[in-house]
Amino acid sequence: MIYLPVVLFAIAAVEGLTLAIMKFSGKGLRWPVVIAHGIFAAAGLIALIGNVVQNSQIFLMNLALVLFLIAALGGFTLLSFHMRKKKPPNALILIHGGAAVISFILLIIAVTM
Repeated sequence: MIYLPVVLFAIAAVEGLTLAIMKFSGKGLRWPVVIAHGIFAAAGLIALIGNVVQNSQIFLMNLALVLFLIAALGGFTLLSFHMRKKKPPNALILIHGGAAVISFILLIIAVTM
């Protein structure tokens, strides 16, 4: 079960990259991709919380969880822009993605140690 969050976040990452490419190329975002990205990221977060509860002494996993929670807040903020049909700041998109990428790398390191 320790690898489940990695798999779920990997799927969410591919979807997130797809959304970023769509956004920065000027194409409209597709709701199914937006929803799937959120579902897989939320499932990864839940699975990671379960792993942290079982293995709370793994520092990098704890740090990854904190950073993923920060990325999730950014994701909710981006979703609110999308639902209000307003253009989100590009900086927020980059911060959200950057936090998620750093968290994912930390998680991979934590589960392979």
